[in-house]
Amino acid sequence: MTIRAYREADHAAVAELWRQSGIEVVPAGELHATLRHAPDLMVVDVDGDDAVGGVLLGTFDGRRGWLHRLAVAPGRRRTGLATRLVREVERRLTARGAPRVNLMVLPDNTSGLAFWAALGYLPAPDVLCSKALHSGGPA
Repeated sequence: MTIRAYREADHAAVAELWRQSGIEVVPAGELHATLRHAPDLMVVDVDGDDAVGGVLLGTFDGRRGWLHRLAVAPGRRRTGLATRLVREVERRLTARGAPRVNLMVLPDNTSGLAFWAALGYLPAPDVLCSKALHSGGPA
C-alpha cells in the first residue's frame, strides 16, 4: 500500500469509500475547487491496482490546517492506516507552515473522539456556528 496525493481519477473510488463510511460525498467539481491551491493536502492509500483503501482531506486557510472526511475501507480498519494518513497530512501541513490543525467530530462519535484523542487532538471550548447560504434551490 502507498499513501499518495489524491488524483481526479480517484474521485469515484473515494466517493464510494465515503458512502460506505456514512460520510457526505463532496462532488468532484467542489473538491477540485477546494484543492486548487493545495492539491497535495488530500491523500489516499492505494494498492497496486489503485484501489483506494483510505482517504483524508486536509486544507490550509493560511492560518490553521483542517482535517476533513477521514475514511478507511472496512477491511483496512484497525491496521494503523488512519493514523498513517493523519500523520502524512500533518507532515504536509507543517511543511506549509501551519502552526495548528483542527477538525470537527460529532459529540456522539465516541470511537472517533477516542481515535483523535489518542493522536493528541483534544476537544476545544469553541462553539461551532453554521448558516445555510441557500436552501438547495437556485442560488
